[in-house]
Amino acid sequence: MCGRYSVTLPPEAIRHLFGYANRPNLRPRYNIAPTQAAPVVRLGAGGDRELAEIRWGLVVPWSKGPGDGPLLINARAETVATSPAFRAAFKSRRCLVPADGFYEWKRPEGPRGPKQAFRIHPVDGSAMAFAGIWEHWTSRDGEVIDSFAILTTDAKGAIREIHDRMPVMLDPADYGSWLDVNGGGDVFKRLKFLPVDSLVADPVSSYVNAVRNDDPHCFDPPEPQQKRLL
Repeated sequence: MCGRYSVTLPPEAIRHLFGYANRPNLRPRYNIAPTQAAPVVRLGAGGDRELAEIRWGLVVPWSKGPGDGPLLINARAETVATSPAFRAAFKSRRCLVPADGFYEWKRPEGPRGPKQAFRIHPVDGSAMAFAGIWEHWTSRDGEVIDSFAILTTDAKGAIREIHDRMPVMLDPADYGSWLDVNGGGDVFKRLKFLPVDSLVADPVSSYVNAVRNDDPHCFDPPEPQQKRLL
């Protein structure tokens, strides 16, 4: 799964990569957690890309609202096209989720001990995009919530040593293909993905475990520093 991630690059660098027209005032996010607002890139009403900050945790249209039912932060790529909770969004409302890293926790090898947090990120420090879907929910009294979920797939390479799932990370050349819901056919067969060997996994301190912590210390190494896995 993907339960925490970061996007800390300057706004203009993100805008240049994703090609959206608006200029929102983004702040660095070192520890984005479920239910928080986070930036996504989607197609606006006129067909141009826009960046919007919306809720992480998909609110399905037939629900009573956030908190009604399970927290849908991830959608499995293998079943997203057929799952009742996700299929409408997959068909009509896809988005790109800007990130520069994500966190996973590895269980200890022995019977006891805390999990070790790892930050998995591009070795060159660049941004990347998770494949996402988004939904529009309206309450009976007119409250509107836009929300999203991140697609996941089986972990590959050394990431499997940490967790069995990972986000679907798209190649920049295929950002447009993912957003194009009129492309037809099996979109996953047409996509290229970010190679796993372009990533590194750095152990980080337990500071990141607390969702209230959202600052550069989330990237601090543990003490003593552990071996890099990727």
